[in-house]
Amino acid sequence: MEQYRVLLADDEEEIRTGISRKIDWTALGFSLVGEAGNGEEALELAEQLRPDVVLTDIKMPFMDGLELCRRLRQSLPAAKLVVFSGFDDFEYARQAVGAGVSEYILKPINAPELAEVLNKLRDQLDRQRLERRDMETLRRRYEESLPILRELFYTRLLSGQFHPEQVRDRAARYEIDLPPGLWTAALIHADPQSEAGDAGRDELLLLSVQSFLTDHFSLEGCTARAVLYEDTAALLVQLSGPDRLYPLLEELERLSLLSRGFLGAPLTAGVGRPCPGPEALYHSARGARAALDYRALVGSGRVIYIDDLEPQSTATISFDENDQHRLSTAVKLGTPEQVEQAAGELMERLRQTGLSLSQCHLFLLEVVTCLVRLTRSGGVAVEEVFGAGFTGAVSISNFSSLEELGRWLSGRCLKLHDLLGRQRTDSAWRLVEQAKEYIASHYTDEQLSVEALCSHIHLSPTYFSTLFKREMGMSFTAYVTQIRMDEAVRLLRDTGEKTYRIAEQTGYSDPNYFSYVFKRRFGVSPSKYRAGLNG
Repeated sequence: MEQYRVLLADDEEEIRTGISRKIDWTALGFSLVGEAGNGEEALELAEQLRPDVVLTDIKMPFMDGLELCRRLRQSLPAAKLVVFSGFDDFEYARQAVGAGVSEYILKPINAPELAEVLNKLRDQLDRQRLERRDMETLRRRYEESLPILRELFYTRLLSGQFHPEQVRDRAARYEIDLPPGLWTAALIHADPQSEAGDAGRDELLLLSVQSFLTDHFSLEGCTARAVLYEDTAALLVQLSGPDRLYPLLEELERLSLLSRGFLGAPLTAGVGRPCPGPEALYHSARGARAALDYRALVGSGRVIYIDDLEPQSTATISFDENDQHRLSTAVKLGTPEQVEQAAGELMERLRQTGLSLSQCHLFLLEVVTCLVRLTRSGGVAVEEVFGAGFTGAVSISNFSSLEELGRWLSGRCLKLHDLLGRQRTDSAWRLVEQAKEYIASHYTDEQLSVEALCSHIHLSPTYFSTLFKREMGMSFTAYVTQIRMDEAVRLLRDTGEKTYRIAEQTGYSDPNYFSYVFKRRFGVSPSKYRAGLNG
């Protein structure tokens, strides 16, 4: 099994040497991958080596062990931290716990005690590793969650929260059979005989309705699944053909009558129009909800088919929140193919309604309004997307056909997608340039840190660190050190300043630490470097 990586930090070389020699790292399941003589060096090494365990003294120059632990808790949250101290002081122990330390050991350190601590940490790390790698455990947890995931899938399917291409993939993942063909949704509402409103009783009644539908629905040529959906029981029905719709309505009438004896409550069913596949069930569910809303007019205990009350010839189409979310997500975060697909799905819905071009005017305005909001929130000029002279509205009379409208819509969406992508790239570049300018004017400040910089440019440290390293190819700490060392070299070459003054001018209040960093970078001390220039 792969050994766990250990970083050791202590300013006393004898202690580091003693610990590294007296501990049988391999036998304990560890590998000592690095040693540091101070907190600053330890932090840099931890960034490079990504250790599983950090052993550190509390009292160290340049950065003490507690500050090191606080910083590591942010950059390596999974690492186990062990602190050494020569002070039997409760306040140190309290601060150590506050810094996320796993163990606190008093000096002098003896090998058996440290080995015991390492054994304990190895057991903890083993458990964490097993939890990550034990696929059977994960599979069992997944299988235990499957019933909940399936119910959530049906709810999201009826609400239209999936992209069409996601439906089959999710259904296969949750082992749900969704055969192709016509589908329709029926929303079933139970009308209790009592007028008293009891939330607990209502929920029990809904569960009873779901169970009743599962047990008693029976219709040749149809398969159905009963689920809970909002304040109703939903029946998702796959029809073997369009001729099975009216037998379905008759079966629902039968169940409504039967429910009075079984449930003591009549059932009212709202039935949506059949749709060409499970991916479009949310359209049918909307129709079923609209049909159910008519029960105040036609009475309870009835089956209400939306086409009987709102014939297809008077169909309308709206651009609702789900449509806005899908289109916005594709334009902001999707690929060009996904953008074209999202726009294409909207146009396909228009075609399926059978509406004339003039009847699509309100729908077009709603889509354009969504795109204008995206444009402005992304910091893009609307004229770049819609052309010069754009007034905020588009007339349906500008198009001769739905096909022409579809091409225009797809083109605007792709243009906005491209502009937003460039804006993000430019924004990242500008942020990094802003950070570099800040570093250039503050590198002489010993307190310069990623937190101070992020407070100035209003970004979270985690996001900034990722962005900076991606754009610059090095971490913030490494970049600041490079700037400081470049300036130190210039001052050594071009001025006669004392080393301690050069240290101050490059952000190091401790000249010894300045010399330490300089020698680690260039292989010689500042004074020898200058002597070499003059020799």
